[in-house]
Amino acid sequence: VNKIIVTGGLGYIGSHTAVELSEKFQVEIVDDLSN
Repeated sequence: VNKIIVTGGLGYIGSHTAVELSEKFQVEIVDDLSN
């Protein structure tokens, strides 16, 4: 299984990207919630 790290995964673009990638990869989300 390939693992992908999405930085900024709680924002609009990052969250949608993570959802799409999760169909084929194991996704880890990293976000510092600064904004």
